[in-house]
Amino acid sequence: MSIFGKIKDAIFGKKAEAAEPAAPSASASAIGAAVGAATSAMAAAAETSAAISEVDVEAILSGEAAKAGQDLNWRTSIVDLMKLLGIDSSLANRKELATELGYTGALDGSAEMNIWLHKAVMRELAANGGKVPADLTD
Repeated sequence: MSIFGKIKDAIFGKKAEAAEPAAPSASASAIGAAVGAATSAMAAAAETSAAISEVDVEAILSGEAAKAGQDLNWRTSIVDLMKLLGIDSSLANRKELATELGYTGALDGSAEMNIWLHKAVMRELAANGGKVPADLTD
């Protein structure tokens, strides 16, 4: 899997987990339970589909940062963003990510490369159905 694919799955998967449907109650009649389950399944499928197309990236990352137990500046740092998501932030992985996303500068881990990577990741998340504030993409 690509590095960006891992980033996207780590963020978008958090939203999909939140959209899991609840099990029907055991006290419902057999017919009612069957109808209820079918209705719940259809509603959950529609909700999951809508949820995936409207993933609030900032809310998910802010929530993860609150639980992280360390101060990670995911809003500006590609290294901290990757750490927050449990993805190896090594230079080798950042070089691979830069290549995936079309970076044409030197693959040396410079501030220029890292800033470009962060913005590119945020733009790609937005292009793939994420709701990302404009200040994180430009």
